[in-house]
This record gives sequence, structure tokens and C-alpha cells, in this order.
Amino acid sequence: MAFILPPLPYAKDALVPHMSAETFDYHHGKHHNAYVEKVNGWIDEKGLAGLSLIDVTKKAKDTGDKGLFNNAAQVWNHTFFWNGLAPAGSTKPSDKLQGLIDAGFGSTDALIEKLAAEAVGHFASGWAWLLLKGDKLVVTSYHDADTPIVHDDGVPLLTLDVWEHAYYIDYRNARPKFADTVLKNIVNWDFVSQNLDGQGASRADQQQ
Repeated sequence: MAFILPPLPYAKDALVPHMSAETFDYHHGKHHNAYVEKVNGWIDEKGLAGLSLIDVTKKAKDTGDKGLFNNAAQVWNHTFFWNGLAPAGSTKPSDKLQGLIDAGFGSTDALIEKLAAEAVGHFASGWAWLLLKGDKLVVTSYHDADTPIVHDDGVPLLTLDVWEHAYYIDYRNARPKFADTVLKNIVNWDFVSQNLDGQGASRADQQQ
């Protein structure tokens, strides 16, 4: 058995014009798939048979296996990222999520502004995150492949990939335009709302 490249939860042209089918061809079909293949190549060598993706990622972190960690974490991060997107105008925050947004940031627009600023201000490659810690929403970011599933910073609700390959095809080097456009138009608020149950990590996990 092995891990798979999870299919996108929508057609690859469903997010046009904010994210192109060509971006998915490369980012999902090539980059994400390369991480999957790399992890699968280590399953027997590193004694990973039977472990879930999250278990592999945590084992890599605990043992200091940077190569395995970077690839396994990226499989999970990307899966979570794709699930956090949806066709423009198709979702909105639940009442519970909206209450948390208003309490923490004043409005959805203010939250988007905060998360976009985190994404733009993050130096080099990484991920911007919206987490739930206790009963409060938290905006943060992690470098490279690092991921909240190996930290106690909160449970994951939403992420934005700020590696350059995430936006170069559609936005060239304009990370601010990418962050602003994605967060204002194609966030899957149904997914974010669902993750308030604390089970968001499992929604990007997979068994071998």
C-alpha cells in the first residue's frame, strides 16, 4: 500500500479566473504529486508501513528526519489547502464562525486583511494559517513545510500556500495580489466552519 495524490474537490477550472487550470496542472499534478511519490519511496526503507500521513509526519519530526518531514508535511499541507478553496461566491462563514471572526477581528474583511498581511510579510517560502486556539481565532505562519499538526499552536482551519510556485503562473511574483485575490474570492468557508469541530487535521490525513 502507499499514499495517493488526493483528487481535487472541484474541477481544475472551477476557480477561474482567480486560479487557473494550468496552475493546478503544475501545483497539484506535479508539485503535490512529487511529494507523495517521495514519501512512498521511503515507506519500506524507513519502516513507515501502516502509518497514516499524520503519523508519518509526526514520526519524521520526532526523529529529526528532515527529508521525510518536508515531503510528508507538504502532502498534508497541500491537501488541506485545496480543501480550503471553493468556487467564488459558493460559501459563507457559519454563524458560529462569523461570531468568532467578529469577536477576534471585527469583520470578515478585517480577518482577510490580517491573514493576507501575514502571507505577504512571511519571508521566503511557507504557509499562512488561520488556527483555532481555545475559543479564539489566531493568524500565524510557518516556514517551508512546517505545519500546525506537529505543534500545539491551535487546530487548523484554513491555510494559504505562499511558496512561489503557488502563484507564479497566474500572478508572477505578485504575492500580495495572489493573497488578496484568493482570500477575498475563493475561500471555502464551509470547510473553515466545519473545522471548528477540531477535526480539521483528519480531513487532510490519509491511510496507506
